[in-house]
Amino acid sequence: MAQGIDHLVLEHLKKIQAEQTASRERDAEIMARLGHIENGLARIARDEAASYSEFVQHRHAVDKLRERLDRIEKRLDLVD
Repeated sequence: MAQGIDHLVLEHLKKIQAEQTASRERDAEIMARLGHIENGLARIARDEAASYSEFVQHRHAVDKLRERLDRIEKRLDLVD
């Protein structure tokens, strides 16, 4: 009888161990996928920062052109 119980306990422990192994493998896959997502988000943030930088540079160029145009209008007495 004791051997039967020991065998049953051993079988349950083996099943629990197999489930833990599968769970660890799933966790590893999830962590890898999460890492890929984080890398993708970092690339998006970097691209957005570059786009904003370009926007600021263009805005600065437009402001300089506007100042030049204002000076030309004043020089030619075209200002209202």
